[in-house]
Amino acid sequence: MRPCTPRPYRRRTFAATTLVVAGLTAGTLPAISGPAGASELPRQARQAAPEELKEVFFVGNNWEGTADVINSRGDYAKIGRIDMIPDKKERLREIYLNPVKLAFFLGIRLGPGEGHDQYVDDMYTTNDGKSVVASRPSFADVVSIDVNSGKINWRFPVSGFRSDHMAVTPDGTQVAVSSSISNTVHVLDMATGKEAGSFKTGDKPHENVYTDGGKYLWNMAIGEVNTDMDAPWQDFTKGDRRITVADAKTFEVKKIIDMRERLDAFGRKDLSDALRPVAFTPDESTMYFQVSFFNGFVEYDVQNDKITRVKTLPKNPDTSDERTTYVNDSRHHGMSMSPGGDKLCIAGTMDDYVSVVNRETLQEGPLVTASKPYWATVSGDGKHCVVSESGSDQVTAIDFSTGKKVLSIPVGDHPQRVRLGHVPADWTGPATS
Repeated sequence: MRPCTPRPYRRRTFAATTLVVAGLTAGTLPAISGPAGASELPRQARQAAPEELKEVFFVGNNWEGTADVINSRGDYAKIGRIDMIPDKKERLREIYLNPVKLAFFLGIRLGPGEGHDQYVDDMYTTNDGKSVVASRPSFADVVSIDVNSGKINWRFPVSGFRSDHMAVTPDGTQVAVSSSISNTVHVLDMATGKEAGSFKTGDKPHENVYTDGGKYLWNMAIGEVNTDMDAPWQDFTKGDRRITVADAKTFEVKKIIDMRERLDAFGRKDLSDALRPVAFTPDESTMYFQVSFFNGFVEYDVQNDKITRVKTLPKNPDTSDERTTYVNDSRHHGMSMSPGGDKLCIAGTMDDYVSVVNRETLQEGPLVTASKPYWATVSGDGKHCVVSESGSDQVTAIDFSTGKKVLSIPVGDHPQRVRLGHVPADWTGPATS
């Protein structure tokens, strides 16, 4: 199947915009083995829910500031919707009264937001299904929202001026969030929002993954992705991109992995070392990851600390080779692995397709047309890869066994993260909505 033609996107320079707006408003390591049981989905989300809870998907509509709650398998029907920014007026008042906060707020809108505010990035529910915890980039915070009342339980402002990807511990008691401007990962108590600890990362921390049953927390720093200095010879401007592995209890950094060295040793000096989404095998011996500007992914042997294979996926003939047209440098952004570890599902963001790849042979399956797919996860029953189509405001399920599309359902404006969670069995939405 020939992928559809991508919509034209042009990234504005976040750093430059922020400086301009600021001026106007101011007026002036030890070895770590492959951990056991890691997955894109937290263990607590994959366990069978008690009878009084219902397993669901939370779909974060980033530009709209809502989360659609849909069935996690079967028909993926919509169950309800939650307003993730009930305090919008208060937050905007606070921002517009602070010239520095306003500069970064507008910088996010004109940079990573592509002209829109980023209201909901990542989400996880508490074990009792009573609350959903979410990061809100434009408001530089993490909030807990009561799924029944729609009211905020607690709010944690991150250091810096933008919150990003999160991860929840296997027991569901703590959540880690990247503060992409202060180069910090904060770890918060899911029930109270109090900070348990933090650690420093490389530039622009992005994805977080708990491994070794929750013993370690891996953070992937992607560096600067909002400038137009994307030519290979300008790579030095992108900053310190690395994996930081921290002890999840003490928050002590245990290991730093520089993929630049590993890529060079494998003979791929042409590839960026800015890691995007990752996926571990069920035994955590191998990690797969996407990098900026590349239509494909890399295979990394965790135990032996080396890259073993690189897979280049098909190029959409209608996709421009001009790197500055890739949204936040992400040619491909989004990957997940089947529960058995035999299939990878790849979101070809700028190439407008999704493909299921055989992990043994690295042979891709059908190229399923999708509009700017930006995230990939696994259905509750493990049968489907579920992707968010941010370009067409829908969520699409792809069969892991056949690689073919099952169905699509409409959601809100610019869906990004899709996460498994739980709500009360009879839940249909907040009483205040």
